Amino acid sequence: MNPYRGDVTLVLDGEARNMRLTLGALAELEEALGADSLLALVERFESGAFSSGDLIALLLAGLRGAGLLIDRETLLGCSIEGGPMAAAKAGALLLKRAFTVADEEV
Repeated sequence: MNPYRGDVTLVLDGEARNMRLTLGALAELEEALGADSLLALVERFESGAFSSGDLIALLLAGLRGAGLLIDRETLLGCSIEGGPMAAAKAGALLLKRAFTVADEEV
């Protein structure tokens, strides 16, 4: 796991899994949530106006962005260590790391 690359760990069924919001994962998330821009997507989560389905879509995009081949039904059947609060915290951290610029020049 590399937090400078945007990685966040989520423990599914006792196994630590990396998540990362790549550009492709963000595009998948936009489509899944019907958001018309990255800004609209971020605002949806920042405002607190997101559903449990939105959170599942975010986690799914992050897991796929890190290379895990997983579908929604499989994720829904997994036990997330720490429960819904841990899932929400991991999702929030995932978004934060995806949109945080490192201290170096771009």
